[in-house]
Amino acid sequence: MRILVVEDMPDIAKAIAQRFEKIGHAVDCETDGRTASEVLQVQDYDLIILDMMLPGADGFEILKGLRGRKDKTPVLVLTARSAVDDRVDVLDLGADDYLTKPFDFRELEARARALLRRSAGMSDNALRFGDLVIDRAGRTASVAGTALDLTRRELIVLEILAARPKRFVSKEELVEQLFNFDQEPSANAVEQYVTRLRRKLADTSIEIRTSRGLGYQLASK
Repeated sequence: MRILVVEDMPDIAKAIAQRFEKIGHAVDCETDGRTASEVLQVQDYDLIILDMMLPGADGFEILKGLRGRKDKTPVLVLTARSAVDDRVDVLDLGADDYLTKPFDFRELEARARALLRRSAGMSDNALRFGDLVIDRAGRTASVAGTALDLTRRELIVLEILAARPKRFVSKEELVEQLFNFDQEPSANAVEQYVTRLRRKLADTSIEIRTSRGLGYQLASK
């Protein structure tokens, strides 16, 4: 999944990015509100983690812009303001959840998982496709009860495909989900991840199909 972190304190932004990159997400960071607004007009995200006090344009302005153009991307607000009125204001503007600074990173991850789960229409952290079960909290996957030995990127590719049942996912869409602005996007790397996944799924009931011009599709044998 691709996440945008908008936070003007570099140490906090870096720490958040590292936490989510460690579990396989692609994370972009912006410290200026105006730049973040421009990025959001050209790049889609699965989740936005948004500080409210920013240079250039504050979080309120960014949130108004998003919801004003009917962008439904989940937004998790970070705020140093603890007053009830302040929390009510951001929720009424269209934020999906909030965390008051200072916060525990485990709670940040849990709230992010909840928002991603809700946007995907899931009731819990288990993503299921046939005999395949992906535990989004534990970052593990198994088929018919047998654990798969996957790298972070392999797990993310499998998760993206499983979250789009019966759909073909293009190579370009996978590149968008796997790489942030600071990384070199690589279609060849996507092909390698899919090849390795096929090898690890070979003796299971799950397979990855390819359709020229359409992309990849997860299927049951």
